[in-house]
Amino acid sequence: MAIEIFNRYENKYLINEKTFSRICCRLSDYMELDAHNKQRGTYSIANIYYDTEDSHLIRTSLSKPKYKEKLRLRSYGVPGSDSKVYVEIKKKVNKLVNKRRSALKPDEAYAFLHDGIIPAPQSYMNEQVLREIVSILESNTVKPALCISYDRLAYFGIGRHDLRVSFDTNIQTRRYDLRLESGAYGEQLIDADSLIMEIKVAQSIPVWLCRLLSENKVYPVSFSKYGTEYKRMLKRGRERRIFFIPEIMPFPAQAKTFAAAIAQ
Repeated sequence: MAIEIFNRYENKYLINEKTFSRICCRLSDYMELDAHNKQRGTYSIANIYYDTEDSHLIRTSLSKPKYKEKLRLRSYGVPGSDSKVYVEIKKKVNKLVNKRRSALKPDEAYAFLHDGIIPAPQSYMNEQVLREIVSILESNTVKPALCISYDRLAYFGIGRHDLRVSFDTNIQTRRYDLRLESGAYGEQLIDADSLIMEIKVAQSIPVWLCRLLSENKVYPVSFSKYGTEYKRMLKRGRERRIFFIPEIMPFPAQAKTFAAAIAQ
């Protein structure tokens, strides 16, 4: 059964391909590839983020409060009608991340999140998590807002499975066709030569990994995939609203003539 509850600290780093290669060469001394990566190289992840009409959840998250939460629907690969997808609540209190999720079939997930139809209990579901999500849905009128997909390479610590290092590349976003079955496509979020590295750990980062980061001059950054896309969308919206004001807004002496012309 997939892990449904996570409590850990997450640190993010923006690195280039050369740094990625140097780090990966050393990781194999202390870590092993995720089982999915052993089978087929990178594996794909797609997320549909849910938010209110006025983007309340991401706006709150970007204000950096002590507590914040996100609601999303995740798939590994392109799901079929009988595949399992995961409805997730991701909460962050100070720097500690708590992620809780339940498996659902795609149609059950859409009916639940879009129409409020609570699925009939099944063995693959986590009913406690679904009840928590019901509470969120009752407090916020949400809708699908954004799809983010990417390819992931992940490592687990040998003898220490609370330590996880992952690399995300080919990060694509779109605000249309918001269904997981549509697969991974959209606009690139970051430069093609860049990757997002994440270190996820229940306690402290081991000394050997701290040294590896220092040797490669890799430092933590504040980065959110959803937050980065949202800020880019706002910037583009502002750019589209820039006009030469005198051309569209009359001076006082012209106001009457302008109003009459508009009324015709």
